[in-house]
Amino acid sequence: MTKIRITRSRTSSSASTSTKTDGKTTLTVKSDKTKKSGRKAKTTAQKRAAKIDAMKPKKPPTAFFYFLEDFRKDYQEQNPDVKSMRDIGKACGEKWKTMTYEEKVKYYDIATEKRAVFEMAMSNFIKRKECGEFDEVDSDFDDDSEFDG
Repeated sequence: MTKIRITRSRTSSSASTSTKTDGKTTLTVKSDKTKKSGRKAKTTAQKRAAKIDAMKPKKPPTAFFYFLEDFRKDYQEQNPDVKSMRDIGKACGEKWKTMTYEEKVKYYDIATEKRAVFEMAMSNFIKRKECGEFDEVDSDFDDDSEFDG
């Protein structure tokens, strides 16, 4: 007589059988279902932190991305039949690698200026956060019943 042992796991959705040397067959069933009660609800502190982080200044693009903007316009004018961002990105990367530092300086300067503005905005954000200025603003966000528009 063959004994079958069934085990369950919630990590993936697959089934497998294996026969061990002692003649027992094991059937393993894995399910990716999770109980809704297992999920944790966000606390008000987490929601407040998320709202404050949403006001955090975004990092500026690197010099390469400023170059990409210019290159994309020129490349599309010269090659109107190429619509794939993959092809444009590859061509841009190859061009960036072959450029000299003197050619890249223009884009590094733009990126440096934007980075300085970002760092100033970030220091202001940190000062405001430490002073508790966002705690006063949070009362505006607590009422979720109104429409955005």
